[in-house]
Amino acid sequence: MAVSSSSRTLFGFATIFTLLFVIFSPSVRAQAPAPAPTSDGTAIDQGIAYMLMVVALVLTYLIHPLDASSSYSFF
Repeated sequence: MAVSSSSRTLFGFATIFTLLFVIFSPSVRAQAPAPAPTSDGTAIDQGIAYMLMVVALVLTYLIHPLDASSSYSFF
């Protein structure tokens, strides 16, 4: 049983088409990854917390000498 030239050519084209389809079809359905969030709010909250701690520290050092020099006693 002899295989004709046209059926061999058709089989070659089908094979090449199938290989190309298998190789490139996953890339067609692929989606780009989502961009990273620029700010999720925690950095802003942390910055505010640091500023409040600095204010509390400064107020503590400003008020402490006044409190230490006063003649007020608890008992």
